[in-house]
Amino acid sequence: MKAMTYLMMLALILQLASCSTPEKKTTDQFPDGTEIPAWFSDTTKIDVKALGAQFVITDYGAIGDGETLNTEAIQKTIDEAAKSGGGVVVIPEGRFLTGAIFFKPNTHLHVSESAILFGSDDISNFPKMPSRMEGQSIDYFPAVVNAYNVDGFTITGKGTIDGNGLNYWKAFWQRRAENPDCTNLEVSRPRLVFIQHSNDVQLQDVKLHNSGFWTTHLYKCNRVKALDLHIYSPAKPIKAPSTDAIDIDACTDVLVNGCYMEVNDDAVALKGGKGPTADEDPDNGPNKNIIIQNCEFGFCHSAVTCGSESIHNRNIIVRDCTVDGPSRVLWLKNRPDTPQLYEYILVENVTGRAQRLIYAKPWTQFFDLKGHKTQPLSQANHITFRNIDLTCKIFADISVTEYDLLKNFTFDHVTITAENGELNKDLFDGLTINQLEVNGQLID
Repeated sequence: MKAMTYLMMLALILQLASCSTPEKKTTDQFPDGTEIPAWFSDTTKIDVKALGAQFVITDYGAIGDGETLNTEAIQKTIDEAAKSGGGVVVIPEGRFLTGAIFFKPNTHLHVSESAILFGSDDISNFPKMPSRMEGQSIDYFPAVVNAYNVDGFTITGKGTIDGNGLNYWKAFWQRRAENPDCTNLEVSRPRLVFIQHSNDVQLQDVKLHNSGFWTTHLYKCNRVKALDLHIYSPAKPIKAPSTDAIDIDACTDVLVNGCYMEVNDDAVALKGGKGPTADEDPDNGPNKNIIIQNCEFGFCHSAVTCGSESIHNRNIIVRDCTVDGPSRVLWLKNRPDTPQLYEYILVENVTGRAQRLIYAKPWTQFFDLKGHKTQPLSQANHITFRNIDLTCKIFADISVTEYDLLKNFTFDHVTITAENGELNKDLFDGLTINQLEVNGQLID
């Protein structure tokens, strides 16, 4: 009898445990229901010793005094590594000034702790060449670190790549004072890291600071991991304009994990092309299967942005992140001169403070229909916010035109404290609300 009573009590305890609130679990599916490959779960760091022979730049004439221009010496090191069948180009302790350097197949970059790879603030050290910028394939200045068609490329180490961007920023704001309508491309300035047409890339641990323009630009790459990067540019006393932390431009399978991002523009920006026929240009393309997780966002214009040069983003996950100061958590830039489809986006397990949770409005800066008479449609479809706890100024800063369509939005277990907690339900074609609390009041 006692044994029977014990078994009944044990069964009751197990039953009660099964009914308790489940812990938050990482989803194993993309928002469109497809399975997330195991590749995304592997955040193993690369052991630089496993990458082959090491080629230290000081052995090839580089001088780390912060004044000597080392472009030729560093490029010679890269070339020697490539000739030897590949290896790791090592930046040792010191401050090594350089212009544009170009990595080759089977070569890698390692920035040692206490090492600084320091970009030149003289644009003549970045000769124009065919490149990719702001949704266009144009001749433009290369970055400090460049890798074209370098499968397996890695950047490792706990040192710093510093863009030395102050004089570029000053020139930009001087030009903007002269002409408030000037474009971002009117002031000549380099990016910090540019990687294109490269697969199986991994960037880990390094500090990417003070870029002259975009900080990290990935173009038409597949399977890229950015792990534990520290990406920074200042908002004061001089703003560092257009220094996006990570620009993902027509890429597939990208993992951004454990990164800190604080920049004077968007943190993670999804690019891909612009213009009325951008979706017909083979140089452009969609971004698919992007996961941004375990990241911390300081001040930035937006933690994650679709646009402004973007035609199709699908299966985007932002999860398990904290925010402390972004102007927006998710920004849907509805560019009225470009056909856009932002679909299957999930923002979950995000806490902290930001000016806005979501911002979706027509973005008309540099608007150009290029002779076309009709505006293309911008559409955001299947956008979900889940398990959000946010303090903000404005909950949902949204407006639409006849050319903007917001479909199938979901707010699931979202808690908002806001000066303006309004949610205009009439803006959505399909809206699901499950446990949405704004300023202590449930919204249904």
